[in-house]
Amino acid sequence: MSQTQTRRRFLCGAALACATGLLSPRRGWADEPALETTTVRFSKYPVICFAPQYVCEALLRADGFTDVRYVDITAATGEEDLGSGKVDFLSSLAPAFAIAIDRGVPISVVTGLHAGCYELFAHDGIRGIPDLKGKTVGQIAGLMLISMMAAYVGLDPQKDLTLIDVSAAKPVDLFAAGKLDAYLALPPDVQELHARKAGRVILRTAVDRPWSQYFCCMFGANREFAARYPVATKRVIRAVLKAADLCAGEPELAARMMVEGGFTERYDYALQTLTENPYGAWREYDAEDTIRFYALRLHDAGMIKSNPQKIIAAGTDWRFLNELKRELKA
Repeated sequence: MSQTQTRRRFLCGAALACATGLLSPRRGWADEPALETTTVRFSKYPVICFAPQYVCEALLRADGFTDVRYVDITAATGEEDLGSGKVDFLSSLAPAFAIAIDRGVPISVVTGLHAGCYELFAHDGIRGIPDLKGKTVGQIAGLMLISMMAAYVGLDPQKDLTLIDVSAAKPVDLFAAGKLDAYLALPPDVQELHARKAGRVILRTAVDRPWSQYFCCMFGANREFAARYPVATKRVIRAVLKAADLCAGEPELAARMMVEGGFTERYDYALQTLTENPYGAWREYDAEDTIRFYALRLHDAGMIKSNPQKIIAAGTDWRFLNELKRELKA
């Protein structure tokens, strides 16, 4: 990275933090224990809606972290990378976390991030999910959300849908060319499909029940990291939640930070994502209820073996979130 890029990123980060006074520690934080480690590694994946973990670096550095890294991962391996220790923290879809916990991956979901970033695009003749029967549908490997949606309305996703893994493809091009009848997109593909005027949206998880009532994306920790470094873990979660508030309250600055940091190319797409998605949901939505909801859907559809209670007991830790809600007066 050039000196000019580094300076721009620094100035943007400082402006982002100072815009809402987030660099000024609250009374009492000075009495917190010292960090056990000053290094933290986040996953890096080209999904705009994971914005809070991408714009929290200035907050982390102001809170004592000196080495903040972003490690490239893929959607297919993200939870495994978190469990193996390749990264310390990961943003991902709630059902993807539930599936990984069911497989025994050593992770802990620690908070929700936001609700509603997915949109289901379909071509003419498809007006709702029941109309997907016999159709070709694109989905990202491991996320299973479209399968859950199909099962929720009585379809058998394995028999009634032709599911295409688009993780390594260019799904926007496939859908626009008519090679997919439907595609469950997330930013920036959502914005790209709207710009191309390709197909029509038949479902938005931000507004359509029951999906709009639960977190879409959540935040998870490597279980060993959280156990060894509880002070650092709490500060990371605090920075991410404050960054979520920034995304909600100062979307223009957050979008610019993402572009300057190299996390996305299009400022307009980033701004649209941050403006349309409810990043303040972490204060209102119930993280445990979200895991319970998705685990139940997955269990009923035969996609996981563990029941919701076992998933929650084995792979969630709400201690830090509960403390931070009190401290941040959520």
